[in-house]
Amino acid sequence: MVCIRCQMVVKAELEKLGLQYVYVRIGEADIIGDVLPGQLERLKTDLKKAGLVLMDNKKSVLVEKIKSAIIELVHYTEDQIKVNLSDYLSEKLNYDYTYLANLFSEVKGITIEKFYLTHKIERVKELIVYDELNLSEIAFKMHYSSVAHLSNQFKKYTGLTPTHFKKLKNKRRETLEDV
Repeated sequence: MVCIRCQMVVKAELEKLGLQYVYVRIGEADIIGDVLPGQLERLKTDLKKAGLVLMDNKKSVLVEKIKSAIIELVHYTEDQIKVNLSDYLSEKLNYDYTYLANLFSEVKGITIEKFYLTHKIERVKELIVYDELNLSEIAFKMHYSSVAHLSNQFKKYTGLTPTHFKKLKNKRRETLEDV
């Protein structure tokens, strides 16, 4: 689950099956009591119809937690982290960063840093499309050291300058699920 809408779908499917839960967060759900095999199969089927996959492999679950932590940080948190990304993820997930980085690269085929930067650029695109902030304000909000740094990274990832991107009719934004 990488969005709030996905959480709502999971909650609805759990409730439909009569399964009680402590919480449903992006990337995980804590269910109260045992899940019967029939309920589990039905849940898998219903989630698949909604475009979601139930993961029970611990490595896949951890990768989803990494993705969720980054998405939450980039898209839903206003505050800048006080430590670097590696320390943030290690503290949040209670794993050594080297293990997290190796696992993520093995499963996803890209580095955690590339995933993080890709999401930052997608967030910058979103802010440009909203047209409520100027580039200086976006750079500040997204914790870039300068507009030049933001512009250079934006061009590296998109092939366009932020100004040129803003002029495009088709804003070429990706959904979070596709990033």
